[in-house]
Amino acid sequence: MSEDDGWPFSTVDRVRFGDLDAMQHLNNVEFLRFAETARIAYTQQLVPDFSPIERSSFGYVVAENHIAYRSPVGFGEEIRTRVRPRRPDEKSVRMDFEMHAEGDGRLIAEGHAVLVGYDYGEEAAAAIPEEVRERFAADAPPDDR
Repeated sequence: MSEDDGWPFSTVDRVRFGDLDAMQHLNNVEFLRFAETARIAYTQQLVPDFSPIERSSFGYVVAENHIAYRSPVGFGEEIRTRVRPRRPDEKSVRMDFEMHAEGDGRLIAEGHAVLVGYDYGEEAAAAIPEEVRERFAADAPPDDR
């Protein structure tokens, strides 16, 4: 898989023993953690001064998560999580993700999160800065720009 196939960014995580559930599969919570890690790293690449822990700069909150589990994952597997923005507008952007096993390429999970711009000082939804929206739009599929 390459970054030139409509997915502008990816990360790779190895499944740790503590990531497993009682059935020795990747716990459902960890899927969302891997997707979140990829989203944050992508945003940091796109907006270098973005910090997920600073409340004085651009920020967003997760308004919705959706995930479809496609294949179980076991201890030690490496998982590539690919992300891409969809439908950026004034206050929100949908961030799609796909997870694939590095070993055999099988689809592990797919889904999306809806991210809403947020002003931590005002404790309210806010517009995503125009330059950030433009960067999301540049990476979005052509029909979503």
